Amino acid sequence: QAHFVESGGGSVQSGGSLRLSCSLSGYTESWSCVGWFRQAPGNERVGIASITASRRTTYTDSVRGRFTISFDDAKNTLYLQMNNLTFEDTAVYYCAASGFPGVVFGGCNFKNWGQGTQVTVNP
Repeated sequence: QAHFVESGGGSVQSGGSLRLSCSLSGYTESWSCVGWFRQAPGNERVGIASITASRRTTYTDSVRGRFTISFDDAKNTLYLQMNNLTFEDTAVYYCAASGFPGVVFGGCNFKNWGQGTQVTVNP
């Protein structure tokens, strides 16, 4: 069951930018962390960025300096700004919220997932 709906995915040229959004409106469970994961074809789903309720951020090495995670309290929406995209960033991107048991990233356990949005970067 998908808890969230991501948007903003698409196809871009290498070096381009995209901004992903994930609305948490209607999500009634409390959370300590929200984040973004991605799954490339043939690979496992991996965490790439997370943000805590106190706004501490964590990034995996491959995206640090290019991607920025943020949360808008007024809109209850999670964002991922992705700049300088490369072919290796091609994947399905998922937003997630914390809960037990779950997948660990950035010191948080993530249990509840969105349906995913495809990002394709053309070389």
